[in-house]
Amino acid sequence: MRVRTLAVALLASGLALTACGKEGSPGEGTPAPTQAVAQDVKVEGSPTFDKIKSRGKVIIGVKEDQPGLGLKDSKTGKFTGFDIEIAKLIAAKLGFTEDKIEYKAIASAGREQALINGDVDYYVGTYTINAKRKEQIGFAGPYFTAGQDLLVRKGDDSIKGPDTLKGKKVCSVTGSTPIQYVKTNALTEPENILEFQNYSQCVQQLDQGAVDAVTTDDAILKGYASLEPDKFRVVGKPFTKEPYGVGLAKDDKALRTKINDILDEAISGSAWQQIYDATLGKSGSSADKPVIDRY
Repeated sequence: MRVRTLAVALLASGLALTACGKEGSPGEGTPAPTQAVAQDVKVEGSPTFDKIKSRGKVIIGVKEDQPGLGLKDSKTGKFTGFDIEIAKLIAAKLGFTEDKIEYKAIASAGREQALINGDVDYYVGTYTINAKRKEQIGFAGPYFTAGQDLLVRKGDDSIKGPDTLKGKKVCSVTGSTPIQYVKTNALTEPENILEFQNYSQCVQQLDQGAVDAVTTDDAILKGYASLEPDKFRVVGKPFTKEPYGVGLAKDDKALRTKINDILDEAISGSAWQQIYDATLGKSGSSADKPVIDRY
């Protein structure tokens, strides 16, 4: 599978990551763990949980176009990735089997309103926790700490971090925070900055040698690296911090506490690492376990 066909594959066939991986890399041959479903779960004082129980299923907001994190296969309708496995873990610990989960793909711009409206019960999809968002919704987690990083060709050792980008061609998505960071901090010359509508186009340019690096959150880059680990690597030196949280209704403290407990148990035990190894770990990059921020 060539990255020059990646944009088409992602849009037309919903490429599944589980088919790829480098022999000997973390997660190779490791299926995502099956989560034991809790019985007789109670979350006293949670209107969201009461609604879930009454409905008989949980509705989870996710991304559908991020390799390794949240990706929908257009042929089967199946969702895969690290975020999806975290979402399933939470659902299982709330007492719901996989057949009682409905995934609802919601783009970044619509996340807060979907939670405010009650269109989804919680949201798991590269959702950075910050103070402005907390004015409208609540967050459990973080369940992963990402950071802006660089995707480069496997044999290119000249790029070691943001301070080595001078004279290099760098690609990211138009209007994104990562490309603004590159511009604001003058990491490379203006004429060396390329922008496209989606990251798959940038990866295609990297594959063809038209750019030297692609930049965005390392979690997203690890997803692309896991597709072709023999060709691409993530530099592995994040230069910002992006704590990914589970979005939920702002005033539902009871559910927030419950999900924090679920995540804490997964992180301190083996479940979090197993999920990572079976998804983002296929990129060959390791990740530090996050620390839950209870507020």
